Amino acid sequence: MSDLTGKTVLITGGGTGLGADMARRFAAQGARVTIAGRTRESLDAVAATHEGIDGIPADVTDEASVEALFDHIGTPDIVIANAGASTSAPFARTGLADWNAMLAVNLTGTFLTFRAAMQRMKGAPWGRLIAVASTAGLKGYAYVAPYAAAKHGVVGMVKSLALETAKGGITVNALCPGFLDTEMTDRSVANIIDKTGMSAEDARASLARNSPQKRLIRPEEVSAAALWLCGPGSEGITGQAISISGGET
Repeated sequence: MSDLTGKTVLITGGGTGLGADMARRFAAQGARVTIAGRTRESLDAVAATHEGIDGIPADVTDEASVEALFDHIGTPDIVIANAGASTSAPFARTGLADWNAMLAVNLTGTFLTFRAAMQRMKGAPWGRLIAVASTAGLKGYAYVAPYAAAKHGVVGMVKSLALETAKGGITVNALCPGFLDTEMTDRSVANIIDKTGMSAEDARASLARNSPQKRLIRPEEVSAAALWLCGPGSEGITGQAISISGGET
């Protein structure tokens, strides 16, 4: 692993799941990590696990909240736009409010986070912007069209921003995990149980079957990819949507 001593890291959605795992692993490599999210209690619980982690409540869908977050932390070296959410419904029964909510947290939230980062990092000799997208940003899944549309948008934004920063020291990439063994998947399992009557075991297995490896992706696998993108030898990796999905296509 890379020595990230002296590096300042911001991770949105850092109070639970993948964001919390990333925070702990980046802090273990010497980085000073700020996690942001809507729930103070979750942030405090993660921050309590390592002296190198601080938590700041913020809403990535709110422009003023994102600006205040960056005013507090200053100029970061690494920004990981991880905040996201997913809902499920047949397309014909998807309300406009649900559509707008998925775009707001998954796409607009990443836009606001990366824009604020670039305003402060512009001209920096080194920097890393990493969006946590999804395999849903590379393909479609039934019943999650708004989420998939938002994540496709994230991938497109990453590719465009990478071209803007290509001549400098800042790289921009997206990580696209399959179904993760986190709280978000627990909510998907609960939704499947509610709508189909499946057992929890069968519901979880139905999600695992999307992967040729027939398993859920572990958060630490995605964190390891993020650390790799911040380590030596990653300078030429930019504008990529990296699938972490056990071979899912």
